Amino acid sequence: MYRTGKVAFVPTSLWCDLSPAEWLLRKLGQNLHMQTATWLVSRELTEVAGPWNTHLSLDDDGEYFCRVLLNSEGTRFTSEAKVFYRMSGSNSLSYVGRSEQKMESMFRCMQLHISYLRSLEDSGRVRAACVQYLQNWLPAFYPDRLDIVKQAAGLAETLGGRLEVPPRLSWKYAWIENGFGWPLAKRAQLFIPRCKWSMIRSWDKVLSLFESQSLAVGSLCSFELIA
Repeated sequence: MYRTGKVAFVPTSLWCDLSPAEWLLRKLGQNLHMQTATWLVSRELTEVAGPWNTHLSLDDDGEYFCRVLLNSEGTRFTSEAKVFYRMSGSNSLSYVGRSEQKMESMFRCMQLHISYLRSLEDSGRVRAACVQYLQNWLPAFYPDRLDIVKQAAGLAETLGGRLEVPPRLSWKYAWIENGFGWPLAKRAQLFIPRCKWSMIRSWDKVLSLFESQSLAVGSLCSFELIA
């Protein structure tokens, strides 16, 4: 979060040259993404893709780069290029939480992602990836927005699949669901990671300051010896 020396570049299946359909298929089916700063887009392609959708409050960047991909011949991946992205946890704009506006924006973007991919290829593998995409994000809406859950389930059926409702929680929260119900498990799922992120961020900041001071002292000693 603060110490660039601890950065981790973890390869994904998007780290290669891909056609627009294959890129979107992997993104949706494997729940992957490319951070905004990694994209290099020509002015010509930007103009063809159209403007940023300011009506969206979440995943607006994902929706935009979908349109960029749709109007391109595909991606060219450059492994030598690096960008540093500071992790911000629950303070991130992409954090859904319990915001009604963000949930609605997220589902709208999901619908657009699916329609964009199907406009390029409407095969069995594409429909399966789209169903998996809906299932992966279902916990973001359940149980606060059952209307969106119902729409997602209906969309999955049109794709030839079926969503698991209620969605299955990881083992870390499943015991809370079994003992106290889904609403409390959902609160824990939102609250515990925020606490964890806050502690990690604070600790990393302290270590960063300590390392900076140590470096400064080391530089001063070197200067005195040279002098």
